[in-house]
Amino acid sequence: MTHLQAGLSPETLEKAKAELKENPDTLHQDIQEVRDMIITRPDIGFLRTDDAFILRFLRARKFNHFEAFRLLAQYFEYRQQNLDMFKNLKATDPGIKQALKDGFPGVLANLDRYGRKILVLFAANWDQSRYTFVDILRAILLSLESMIEDPELQVNGFVLIIDWSNFTFKQASKLTPSMLRLAIEGLQDSFPARFGGIHFVNQPWYIHALYTVIRPFLKDKTRKRIFMHGNNLNSLHQLIHPEILPSELGGMMPPYDMGTWARTLLDHAYDEEAEYCPESCTLSVQDLERDLEKTLSPRTMKRSQSVVEPGVLKRPDKTKSDEDNTQPLLSLD
Repeated sequence: MTHLQAGLSPETLEKAKAELKENPDTLHQDIQEVRDMIITRPDIGFLRTDDAFILRFLRARKFNHFEAFRLLAQYFEYRQQNLDMFKNLKATDPGIKQALKDGFPGVLANLDRYGRKILVLFAANWDQSRYTFVDILRAILLSLESMIEDPELQVNGFVLIIDWSNFTFKQASKLTPSMLRLAIEGLQDSFPARFGGIHFVNQPWYIHALYTVIRPFLKDKTRKRIFMHGNNLNSLHQLIHPEILPSELGGMMPPYDMGTWARTLLDHAYDEEAEYCPESCTLSVQDLERDLEKTLSPRTMKRSQSVVEPGVLKRPDKTKSDEDNTQPLLSLD
């Protein structure tokens, strides 16, 4: 075992070897193989290339050198192409802070039986008058950046549960193809995390419609890991034991406190009030979406609104179809 594996338990070390093909005898050579490819992409600013950083990309791609490098390149290219999104990427940024305090994302205390961290999103908590979808995406990426520092999670990965209870048609109508594609590129194509499952629960028909729109942008592996449970929480519990889930998801734990993860990231800043003007926020997102169109073709416990009671990145030239990317997917008319 090398110093780069010092944070792994014996069980996770064995898992890394069996599932990811991680070999302590060739670890430094594997890392250098990826680092040597950086010269092939002079158009990208690789702002971090230390051993520990490159290792997480190797783990995310099962030590396939080329795929690990491609992910590393896409990680930095995504940030270059969306500079506004990564300005002031801190928990204290007003938009990120408000999204975090509303549980975007929520992070459960207990791991699942495979050692994976469970993220939960209660979609109906999105207050569109106070922060944007981009703020939510930024909060999720910031959270993942914090959690992926844990080598155990680099190997074991994450599970995402999205509860769509009471997520209205009006809320869904605010989503555009460019927003959804931005999220897919940021999470699927440009981040060194292993997602073992994405679970939709209590999803209405219009979420199925949205999924149909984004499905072509998903890799086959991602599609196979998306589970549509609807109102059948028993099927969710067959994959994730209810002993570790909050009561909103039919679990045996207490209702989830939306501020739990926010307090972890914000610490003393959690209770500080920050001004955040929706008008200026909207303007910022409009600017971001114009850029996308060009380049893409509370102190007290806050409950979720669940119905369950307690108990590569190279883009083609812009085409006519791309001009509709910033139009709502669902119309209220």
